[in-house]
Parts: sequence; C-alpha cells; structure tokens
Amino acid sequence: MSKVLGVDPGMHETGWAVLDGAAASPRLLASGCIRTLPGRPLPERLKDIHAGLGAVLAEHAPDACAMEEMFFTTIANTVRATLQARGVALLAVAQSGREVHEYNPKTVKLALTGSGRAEKAQMQTMVQKALGLAEKLRPNDVADAAAIALCHLRSGRMKGLHVLDAWGGRR
Repeated sequence: MSKVLGVDPGMHETGWAVLDGAAASPRLLASGCIRTLPGRPLPERLKDIHAGLGAVLAEHAPDACAMEEMFFTTIANTVRATLQARGVALLAVAQSGREVHEYNPKTVKLALTGSGRAEKAQMQTMVQKALGLAEKLRPNDVADAAAIALCHLRSGRMKGLHVLDAWGGRR
C-alpha cells in the first residue's frame, strides 16, 4: 500500500488529490483545490499556493507525489503563470522531503483509458470509476490531480521515475 499526492498546478487553481492503496483498489482519502485571486500580486498568489500545498503535505503525509509534466498549446501568459505555480508546488514537495514523479499528459491518459488521446470527459469518468465515486470530482483540476495520482499508482513504481531532488536535479 502507498499514499500518493497528485498535483495539477495552476495559478488560479491548483488541484490536489490524495489516494491510498494498490493500483487495483485505490481509494480517495482527500482532495481539494488551492485557489488564488487574480487581482492579487503574483508573489502573494505564489505564496498562497506554496502554503496551501505545504499544509496538504503536512496533514496527509504522502509517501510520494506525482505531478503532470508541462505541455502547452496555449498562450504565453498561461504558460508562464502555470510554470510559476508549478515551481512553487515543486518547492513545497521538495521541502517536505518527498520524491516528485512526473508524467506527461499522454502517459496519464494512457494509464487511465488505454488511449493517449482521451478527452477530458472520458478521463473524469475513468477517475470516477477507478475510485468508486458516486459523482465526478470537481473542479477539473481536482479530477486531473486524481488522474495523475492514479497514473503513479498504476506505474507500479514508488521510486526511480523522474525523481527530482530538493534542488530540481534528477537523481
């Protein structure tokens, strides 16, 4: 058994989900969304993401953390904001002493649906079924975080896949 924190970083919403169990029988322990207000200064928003994720890590003490690698086809401002949010998420995890495992979106989709081209609705349905939930997780960022955690559980590896040390270097 293992406890995995999945994180879907974003500047406005950073989704997170904590799963426990084996790949065949995972269960959702907790989930949520760290929200920041668009009108606040960037440093304050990053501080909120860092503090929120730090609190999640302290409360749930996961064995590992899984985060989606960045892949964008959108505008530069969205890319920049998401990368900054991802940076503070990586920092919070590194400060907690936990490993970070990264998965690209295609790998996450493949692990849950069998297709690397699955649509968002199909992914949400598969997360709902895999976790035996009565309803789909909302907002989308929370469902995405759960999908990333499920991907990690299904990878069968708790160590060794794109592990980042506290300074962002691969080991």
